[in-house]
Amino acid sequence: MRPPVNRRPADGRPANRKDSLGRRGEQIAARYVTTHLGWTILDRNWRCPDGELDLVAFDGLLHVVCEVKTRSGLGYGGPVEAITTVKAARLRRLAGRWAEQHGVRADAIRIDAIGLVGDGHGGFTIDHVREVC
Repeated sequence: MRPPVNRRPADGRPANRKDSLGRRGEQIAARYVTTHLGWTILDRNWRCPDGELDLVAFDGLLHVVCEVKTRSGLGYGGPVEAITTVKAARLRRLAGRWAEQHGVRADAIRIDAIGLVGDGHGGFTIDHVREVC
């Protein structure tokens, strides 16, 4: 048996179980949008001084910012419920910053949420909410 790999997030903090779950959720979400929806991923974990966008993709018509929320269960509510009005405003601001930096009209961007919940057997259910904010 191999020892666990101690991966550190970009800010140098030690990786924890929540970070690991989040990374796995983002990988599954990226696979979902490319394989099942046929979208093209343009950016993953795009950062600016105001924050981070999990996924930015192109669906053939619009640029789509995807906020990915992953939970191991529903004990604290569904993942999409975690997108508060404050978080929604931040996502709109970040989407505008991304659009400006990439020469894209801000009105050509949609913001979606992809919520993943562990099924207890290593798999996840996916809830994709379009135009979450």
